[in-house]
Amino acid sequence: MAGIRTASRAPVRLYALDAVRITAALVVVLYHYVALGTAWGLSGTQHLFPALRPFALYGWLGVEIFFIVSGFVICMSAWGRTVGDFATSRISRLFPAYWAGIAFTTVVLWTLPELWRIDEWADILVNFTMFQGGMGVPHLDHAYWTLFEELKFYALFALVIRVGVTYRNCVMFIGLWTVAGIVAPSTDFKLLHFFAIPQYSPYFIAGVAFYLMRRFRPSGLLWAIVGCQFLLAQHYVRGRMVTNLGARLAEQLPAWPARLVIAAGFLAMAAIALGLLDRIQWRWLSTVGAITYPLYIIHMTAGITLIHHFRDKMPPYALVGTVTAAMLAVSWLIHRFVERPLSRRLRSAMRSGIEDIRQSTPVQVPPPPATLPAQRRERVPEPDLTRR
Repeated sequence: MAGIRTASRAPVRLYALDAVRITAALVVVLYHYVALGTAWGLSGTQHLFPALRPFALYGWLGVEIFFIVSGFVICMSAWGRTVGDFATSRISRLFPAYWAGIAFTTVVLWTLPELWRIDEWADILVNFTMFQGGMGVPHLDHAYWTLFEELKFYALFALVIRVGVTYRNCVMFIGLWTVAGIVAPSTDFKLLHFFAIPQYSPYFIAGVAFYLMRRFRPSGLLWAIVGCQFLLAQHYVRGRMVTNLGARLAEQLPAWPARLVIAAGFLAMAAIALGLLDRIQWRWLSTVGAITYPLYIIHMTAGITLIHHFRDKMPPYALVGTVTAAMLAVSWLIHRFVERPLSRRLRSAMRSGIEDIRQSTPVQVPPPPATLPAQRRERVPEPDLTRR
C-alpha cells in the first residue's frame, strides 16, 4: 500500500490499513472453517468449537470491512490517474494472484473430489476472466463473488476518473450512487440494481468519504456521508445473516453483534482517515497485507476440502490451525513467485498497449474561434462643456 501525501502530513505508509485487511481476511477464514459444517460433514459445529463458534458465526462480516477498505484504496490510487492508468493498475493487481488461485483450487478439487467435483472444464476457463458472475457461470470458489462486486465499483469509479478525480467530483459521485442505491430496490430496472449494488454500496461509499477526510480534512459533510452510509447498511444486516447462516439460524441469533462489528470497521477506518494510527509502523505488516488477497482467493474451497479430507486424522483446533497456516504459506508463495513478477510484466504490457492506442488516436485540435466582423460604432458626440 503506497504512502499518501496531504497538505499537513509527510508521506506515511498506512500499515494500519494492512492490519485491517488481514484481520478481515482471517475472520472470513474463521467463518468458513469453524462456523460452517461443510468441512466437517456436519450440520453444525457446536460440539467441535463451543467457545470459538459464537464468534466465527459473524466472520462473514469481514467482506463488508473489505469493501470499506476498497473504497478508501481505490479513491487513493485513482487520484491523478487516467482511465488507462487505473485499468492497468487494477488488472495487474488483481489477475495474476487470481489466476494462480484458480490453478491451485483446480488441482485440489481434481485431487480430492470429495465435496465438489469439476463437471464442466469450460466453466473454469470462464472463471479466468473474473466475469462469470455476470454470465450465470458457477464460481470455482464461492468467495469469488466479491470480486465481481469489486469490478462493478471499479467500472463506476472509472467514470469519475474520466471526468477528473477531484473533491467535488467524488462528492457528486457519492451523492448519485447513494440515490441509486436507495431507488434501485423499489424499481424493476435491472441494470440500475446491477450497478447500484444497494447491499454493499454503503461500504464502498464510506471508504471513499474516509479517504477524502484523509486527503483533505474532516468536515461536517463527510461525517454526514459516513453516518448516512452506516445507517443505510443496517437495513441489510438481517438479510446478510440469512444468506450466510440460513434462515433458521439467523432467526435464533441476535443481530447486534453484526452491527457492532460493522461499527468497529467504520471506527477503524475513521481512525486511519484521521491519522490516529499513523504511529503503527511495523514493517512486517506490509508482507501480511500483501498476502491478504491471495489468502482470500484460495482459502475457501481448497481449505474446506482439506479439512474435510483430514477431519478424522487430527483434532479440530489443530486441523484448523494447520490448514490456515498452510493457506498463509501458499498465499506467500503465490505473492512472491507469481503475483510480483507477473504483475510487473502484465503492467508493462498493458502500458505499452495503451500507449499504442494513444499514439494511434489522432488528437483533435479544436478549430480557432470564428472571427466576428467588427461592428461599426456610431460616433457619439462629446458633450459641449462650455454650454450651461
